[in-house]
Amino acid sequence: MICILLVAGHGTILETQIKSDVTGLFAHLTGVPKALLPGVGGKKILDFWWETVNTRQLFSEVYLVTNADKYKHYERWATANDFPVENVVNDGSTTLDDRLGAVADLELAIRSRQLQDDIMVIAGDMLCADQNFDIAQVIRFFRSKPGELAIYYELESGEKSYTRGIVEVCPNTHRVMRFFEKPQEGVTASRLASVVFYCLSRESLLYISEFLIQHPDVNDRTFGTFWEWLINEEKVPVYGMKLPTGFQLIGQVGLSDYTKWLAHYSSKQQLSPSKPITCRSFARVGLMGNPSDGFNGKTIAMSIANFWAEVTLMESQTLVLLPHPLNDPTEFGSLQDLFRISRKEGYLGGLRLLQATCKKFYQFCSEQGIALSKQNFTLKYDTNIPRAIVSATLKCLMKFYNITDNDLPKPIRANFILNVETDELFITAGLQDRVVQVYEGLVYMDFNKQLMDERGYGEYIPLDMSDLPWFWLAYLGNPSDSGRIHSNVRQRWLNGESAVVEAMKSFAELTDQARNVTSRKQFGSAVKLPGSGGAVVGLCMDTERLVWWILFLI
Repeated sequence: MICILLVAGHGTILETQIKSDVTGLFAHLTGVPKALLPGVGGKKILDFWWETVNTRQLFSEVYLVTNADKYKHYERWATANDFPVENVVNDGSTTLDDRLGAVADLELAIRSRQLQDDIMVIAGDMLCADQNFDIAQVIRFFRSKPGELAIYYELESGEKSYTRGIVEVCPNTHRVMRFFEKPQEGVTASRLASVVFYCLSRESLLYISEFLIQHPDVNDRTFGTFWEWLINEEKVPVYGMKLPTGFQLIGQVGLSDYTKWLAHYSSKQQLSPSKPITCRSFARVGLMGNPSDGFNGKTIAMSIANFWAEVTLMESQTLVLLPHPLNDPTEFGSLQDLFRISRKEGYLGGLRLLQATCKKFYQFCSEQGIALSKQNFTLKYDTNIPRAIVSATLKCLMKFYNITDNDLPKPIRANFILNVETDELFITAGLQDRVVQVYEGLVYMDFNKQLMDERGYGEYIPLDMSDLPWFWLAYLGNPSDSGRIHSNVRQRWLNGESAVVEAMKSFAELTDQARNVTSRKQFGSAVKLPGSGGAVVGLCMDTERLVWWILFLI
């Protein structure tokens, strides 16, 4: 693959404002091209992009396209940064009026250097918030798709969509369905912004010449117009990949834009390494319907804060998973101690859950077209319910890598957690628990077969808990294995055994009744089994009678 860095723009607004600034703070930047201005961390903006693509394992050649007005600046930069000076392409323009246009600059590099390979195109004067993303992951994703690639990011809350090229991306195929160049408000609800960061296959380079023939006006020779034409009119397959970061200084910008975004991204970089991320996930209590969640039924369950798993993530030089001193023992007092601990607690603790979650997270992001940064971290955990470790770890990873609910929606997140346990570690588990871990609180869940088959998840509705009475929970210190109790239920259900099928239907009907019921305080406590692990849950409807009942049992 060949990389082409475009820096041929005439930054008249920014240059003019720097030159006319009366504070004197920017006098040393007078006449400096935008790409050679200081970026995040003090190094030049172009230095960052050159460091990112300067690897022979990925790119056979890297070219830089500039204009005649700034050519000497970039020639000197190339000499000082071990960039091949012969790969600096001069487009001959000296002013904004005689510019060629970004697409024509790309075509000039391809034609003049007779390039016949896949090409990555990047605007080398963009300010990027993430200084450490994985460019190899971008190339792998491009090569896995039968088409071109457009990088996009999610606009921050203060950014306006009409200032960017906006893409609508299919969440299943990741194909860019529509491209809108600086759309007016209301044209699209998407806030996914495309930037000049693309991959083009060698077979598609002919489209560039065709586009230039059809668009002779230099004002139309922008990449926004090119991708609008390629995607919306020519119907060329283009796929989108998200970088969970931000991009700024795109197009014509002023001094205030430069100083604002440089300060914003610099402060983010300074704060991020020093703050550990700690997340908790909680146990659940099944109130109605279980175990019908595994049989296209309906359930109501709630999370309880008494039992939890807590995971802490800290940025580090290498990726480290710290064993828990109690849950991941590697030293024993004797062979007898090993025997007793293994018989009671099993052979594996929480460390495998951390590792499996990290593995599946990277796999998910790669398949979903999300390029993660190359940051490393250390994970440690504490828990009194090991099954919640996966959910807590996922929360930490999402925060660390800036993965949003749009990237990994709650229903999909519940499936992800379950898949880590069942597919990766072969642990018997149900979806209900993972849904409640993700949504938290009181949740109504409908696992209707048609919904599950069509979209892969059910209908999950958080319920208001403000009017609920108090609950109490009693449990055994050494409970039974619920997986063992349910071990043959699924096969019996799949075999169509009438008793099992009817029971699951009945559980689902009771769940709907429970969702709509109005509590009546006619008993001291309504009690039920929340699962099959040795616990009971009850409603504290009449506190005095409940206390008397508990004392009677004691």
